[in-house]
Parts: sequence; structure tokens; C-alpha cells
Amino acid sequence: MPEPTLKQRVGDLEVRADRQEERMAAVEEQLREFRGEFNAFRVEVRNEFAAVRQEFREEIAKSADRVREDLRGEIAKSADETRRYMRVLYEDLVQRIKTLGEGFPPPTTAP
Repeated sequence: MPEPTLKQRVGDLEVRADRQEERMAAVEEQLREFRGEFNAFRVEVRNEFAAVRQEFREEIAKSADRVREDLRGEIAKSADETRRYMRVLYEDLVQRIKTLGEGFPPPTTAP
């Protein structure tokens, strides 16, 4: 088999270069499509995260409201118990003062 001429070799190289350009163009098109799909996916993920964050905030707010209401109830209950206990202590003190006063003569009024 005779060796190809320079003209044939250059022609073969041009054909191979054209094929490579076609392949590169196809790869570039695929990359553009991929980039577009990736950007769409990124926007979708961003929107989904925003929705999840909003839902999370709403749930936290609801939980905080429930906790506040529970705490208010507990504080009111504790305040009622404290008032009752203070009333018992006051009545006990009044009774002790009466008991102590029973051992002394009644006060006299000045003329």
C-alpha cells in the first residue's frame, strides 16, 4: 500500500477536524441544555427551601403560642396557689395575735 500524499493527509485531517467540530458543537449544545436544566432545578430547589422555611416558621410560631398559653396557665395557677397560701398564713398570723392578746389585760382608755 502506497503512502498517502500530503494532499490526502491534509484532506483526511480536515475531515477529522470537521467531525471533531461537529462533536464539539453537539457537546456544547448538551452543555447548554444541561445548564438550563440545572438552573431550572436550582430555582425549584430554592423555591422549595423557601416554602419549607416558611412552613417551619409558621410551625414555630404556633408552638411558641401554645407554649405561651401553657405558661400563662401555669403562672395563673401558681399565683392562685400563692394567694391561697398567703391567705392561710395571714389567717394563722391573725389567730396567733389573738391568742397572744388573750393573755394580756384589755387596754385601758385614757381619761
